[in-house]
Amino acid sequence: MQLRFFVAIALMSIGLVMCAPPERSPSGFRLPEGDAARGQETFVALKCNACHPVQGLNLPAPVADPPVPVVLGGSIDYQPTDGRFVSSIINPSHKVGRYPAELVESGGESRMADYSDVMTVRQLTDLVSFLHSRYTYTPVRPH
Repeated sequence: MQLRFFVAIALMSIGLVMCAPPERSPSGFRLPEGDAARGQETFVALKCNACHPVQGLNLPAPVADPPVPVVLGGSIDYQPTDGRFVSSIINPSHKVGRYPAELVESGGESRMADYSDVMTVRQLTDLVSFLHSRYTYTPVRPH
């Protein structure tokens, strides 16, 4: 229910958010500012660390079997956006093709849990802020 409310708000405000600063959302929608520290707490509370290590953080080690090859954080060569993070959280099956199927899929869908009935919009916003804080955008220079 709460996630449906979030999606409705995001769709209604898409016209306004096109003016967002490029460092967080070059296209698509932008979330309100979240709290990265609360986002890390949410990450642990929802047991995201049971599958995903976070580069540069000493969290309890993943216990997923087989291990999930998706390490979060670090240097990336694409612009991290609110839309990319939200899509990965609420619809993780949209990108499973870039990893070995036996490690990330079960029955053709992502092994990631569905949080739509347990995560609040505030938790999602904070979690996205936490993820933003863990990545460094390093554009690829043309040769």
